[in-house]
Amino acid sequence: MSKNKHMLLGIGLTVVLTAVGYITLLEPMISYFKINQSAVNIDIQTSKTKSTLPIPPLLEDKNPDPNIADFTLEPQERETSFLPNTKTRTMGYNGSFLGPVIRVSKGEQVNVHVNNKLKEATTVHWHGLEVEGEKDGGPHQGIEPGTTWEPSFTVNQQAATLWYHPHFGGNTATQVYKGLAGLFYVDDEVSKSLNIPKEYGVNDIPLVIQDRSFGKDGSFIYNTNMMDGATGDTIIVNGAIKPNLEVNRVKMRFRIVNGANASNFNLKLDNRDGFYQIASDGGFLEKPVSQRNIMLSPGERAEIIVDFSKYEKGTQLSLMSNKEAIMTFNVKGDGKDDTEVPSTLTNIERMSEAQATKIRSFELQGMGHMVSINGKKFDMNRIDETVRLGDTEIWEITNPGSMMHEMGHPFHIHGTQVQILSRNGNAPSPEESGWKDTVYIEPNEKVRLIVKFNKKGSYMYHCHILEHEEAGMMGQIKVE
Repeated sequence: MSKNKHMLLGIGLTVVLTAVGYITLLEPMISYFKINQSAVNIDIQTSKTKSTLPIPPLLEDKNPDPNIADFTLEPQERETSFLPNTKTRTMGYNGSFLGPVIRVSKGEQVNVHVNNKLKEATTVHWHGLEVEGEKDGGPHQGIEPGTTWEPSFTVNQQAATLWYHPHFGGNTATQVYKGLAGLFYVDDEVSKSLNIPKEYGVNDIPLVIQDRSFGKDGSFIYNTNMMDGATGDTIIVNGAIKPNLEVNRVKMRFRIVNGANASNFNLKLDNRDGFYQIASDGGFLEKPVSQRNIMLSPGERAEIIVDFSKYEKGTQLSLMSNKEAIMTFNVKGDGKDDTEVPSTLTNIERMSEAQATKIRSFELQGMGHMVSINGKKFDMNRIDETVRLGDTEIWEITNPGSMMHEMGHPFHIHGTQVQILSRNGNAPSPEESGWKDTVYIEPNEKVRLIVKFNKKGSYMYHCHILEHEEAGMMGQIKVE
């Protein structure tokens, strides 16, 4: 079964829920924001909104020492213009929406100063980064308004496109929806030596894909579906609606992040031409994988290379999600291009199943506010699993589905990168054979992962549909 953007809830389920008195569950799922009662779906197709793709700035490293990086992040509330003649109340890091790209090298000591300029508590979780539990930015590392959090850690993992976002209990979903998210790049000797596109903002472009709904006045409408979480009717890329990107007739690298609260994106070019996927969540694949589409669930990343040299000047190509054009590439003239798509990208050390010391089972259950893992809702004061530092384990993640509904869950583990062993007994596809930190679990599917934690501390594991996470589909593991 494919990852559909919305798995629909049947009418019969509504009747059943009403009959047993569960319809009141809808009440806490209503907007955290004030909904504009006169709002209607905006027909973006006929809107005159046409913008250039925004490129997030690289965050300045304020330390001249090449082995130490110092960064400052300031989550704040501002206004952003998405639609003509309107302003939207938003949140961003060091700006009005989203955040700058943090770029570091393997082996570097990283110091971050997070000054909370919001009127509410937040955290900054380093999604995909292997750091000590107290530096992970989970719900235990809350930053109250007007205070500063200063984690310091050494990056010791392979080159990858990671990201950062809030993870405070009770407002993670709304803060991400309002705009708090940014990218975290790790470089290493492999990434620096490969002859692939790597000039940031020129032939190496980040694409943060999300969805939102807007009121007539431009305000965000945060509506949660009882089962799906918060989904929108308008897709935005790097904070812009249907942006344009001018490209030369060269190879271009795109680092794609599904930064949505709950929606899956099925990405392809409108002419169905192929491209190469070179990386997944945690770094490069061993070899490029020829693709015609990529499906990403919330939290997942992919890096692709598109060769625009085969298109004539003046060609327009659209990047599609499902049947919707979400951005346009305008092909200009020739450009200098000595990059390539290498036959081999890196060597991935495979973790040995024979070395596993334990098998753990996790069952993802329920929908809406009735979600749980292994029958338990998240409790900040409870450790659900204990792992010994450095041990290799097998984790079996099951999504049993039910007679009443079927919905996939993106399963994210903090503080580590894992490898997929199998899906329902079948070997992973080539694009899933690299390092992962977020794995989509289809209904009626069991996925076996091989896992090892290299840092001590307490970490979360959870569904990355943010409304499911906040409703309790999350557990806590202690590595000691």
